[in-house]
Amino acid sequence: MTPVFLTVDTELMWRHHAARRPLDEQVARSIDPAGVGIGYQLDMLARHDLKACFFVDPMPAAIHGPDVVKRIVAPILAAGQEVQLHLHPNWAGAVAGDGGAAHGVFELVDLNRAGQQALLAQAIDWLVAAGCERPIAFRAGSYAANDDTIDALVALGLDYDSSHNGSAHPWPSGLSLPADSIAPMLHRGLIECPVTLIEEAPGRLRHFQICALSTVEMRDALDHAARHDHAAVTIVSHGFELATRAGTAPNAVHVRRFEALCAMLAERRLALPTCWYRDRPALVLGQADRPLPPRRTRTAMRRVEQLWSNLVAERAR
Repeated sequence: MTPVFLTVDTELMWRHHAARRPLDEQVARSIDPAGVGIGYQLDMLARHDLKACFFVDPMPAAIHGPDVVKRIVAPILAAGQEVQLHLHPNWAGAVAGDGGAAHGVFELVDLNRAGQQALLAQAIDWLVAAGCERPIAFRAGSYAANDDTIDALVALGLDYDSSHNGSAHPWPSGLSLPADSIAPMLHRGLIECPVTLIEEAPGRLRHFQICALSTVEMRDALDHAARHDHAAVTIVSHGFELATRAGTAPNAVHVRRFEALCAMLAERRLALPTCWYRDRPALVLGQADRPLPPRRTRTAMRRVEQLWSNLVAERAR
């Protein structure tokens, strides 16, 4: 079997803070926009009996207090899904209502080891205070992690990281690993679970994210992983990803992809079972797994679909 980590990065979107929207509206447009946010996603996961990890960013507590984190994690925990740690450092130093004028660094890798560890420790405290178990897994916002990040995570007792994304390497995804690494591996004392990649063209990598791959590409990537006994598959989504960027209407293209992905994972559950990090699945480490090779017609079809998504679906009201 090839374990599948179906992950959902869950956060308040900075653009809504910068637009000076009230906190309730920021939460609505970021966490449950247009009826296709985490509430809808949790329902679909339950319908298909799938496990997902919600990487939650507790950093907005820096300006809104810990109750905002409780509002984000409560439905996830009530649904029995997993919460692990996510972090966008720009919320450190932010000020409510200033349109985003004040902020911390936007990428975690722009901090030194001590600065990263201090922010991570605070974020862990806020997540635990919101009612979550102490996290054992982490993904950096924008995949912006480096070896200092890993060392800080190990010092704080975490066991897994999922920040390595070869399509964003070497910056901001800056771990000292080959860009095309997709198999879990031991790295500096913890298990790195890279985001799964495909080759969209020879030498050009694209990560397995719902807004990035077509249904056909996702299907072929899953079948490729199962056929070649990959050590794991790591899929990325976001709490807001199925809605338009404004958060006011569903993006029909992304909704269809998510629904198709859930159906495909349900159909393939014997070969590709979804799992949580807290399950601590037995992972084969350091295997030489390779991304799905490119196919020109498949890539061309996705580019047409992306164009429709950007020009039509994103303008839905």
